[in-house]
Amino acid sequence: MNLVDSSGWLEYFADAKNADFFADAIENTEELIVSSINVYEVFKRILQQRNNEAALQAVAIMHQSKIIDVTPSIAMAAAKISHEMKLPMADSLILVTAHEQHAILWTQDADFKGIQNVEYVKK
Repeated sequence: MNLVDSSGWLEYFADAKNADFFADAIENTEELIVSSINVYEVFKRILQQRNNEAALQAVAIMHQSKIIDVTPSIAMAAAKISHEMKLPMADSLILVTAHEQHAILWTQDADFKGIQNVEYVKK
């Protein structure tokens, strides 16, 4: 299983320099999960940068994969990891979601660099 961080989704949708790094994970929808936090972050950023229609289209693509909601157990585990690793809230929620689903987290967010089961590329 794979989970692409919001930074990866945005890179992919913008066809930016690291888009190819994320393409295989994103396009293999059978093996892809999406955190509801990713939906929030991607929708918000595309809404800010483009418009509502573009944001809705991006989220529709994300919904081709399995969406994982933030459950109380994910929230509590994320709070613990956030405290221990000094990660921001959204990052800790996404990381715990990946871990609980036995997924590899694909990202260009330096907060995740060096963490087990994370595929990181420098932005």
